[in-house]
Amino acid sequence: MNHDEPYAESYLAKILSSVKTIAMVGASNDRTKFSYGVLRVLHETGYEMIPVNPSLVGREIRGLKVFPSLESINKKVDMVQVFRRADDFPKIAEEAVEIGAEVLWGQIGVKHPEAAKIAEQAGLKVVMNRCPKIELFRPFWKPRLDLPL
Repeated sequence: MNHDEPYAESYLAKILSSVKTIAMVGASNDRTKFSYGVLRVLHETGYEMIPVNPSLVGREIRGLKVFPSLESINKKVDMVQVFRRADDFPKIAEEAVEIGAEVLWGQIGVKHPEAAKIAEQAGLKVVMNRCPKIELFRPFWKPRLDLPL
């Protein structure tokens, strides 16, 4: 897949309608951070969210136990969402493959061709440089071109 081209709406919609459990690498308990807002909206939308952040181990975000790593999660993860630097993305892709995730999703600004290659060679679907929170609501933003002027 060419990740420099826009993703088909059907591709994104199929991912967001099929995943149930999302591990968010780089989750924050700071309510002013974008990752907190994304976790909140996805959680309120009905996804089972698993925050992953080694610096917050032993704490909770929105009542959800924070895990130190993807490997430490004791259940099936459908999607790994990444709120980390792009340079960290290939290692996280390897970890997503190791835990049997189905989707690797890099948040806005998180894009790395090697990460995509690692994940896709293992059969994962990949999305980079996009926000699932935004994609969930995108269908409602389409302009009604049939309205009179």
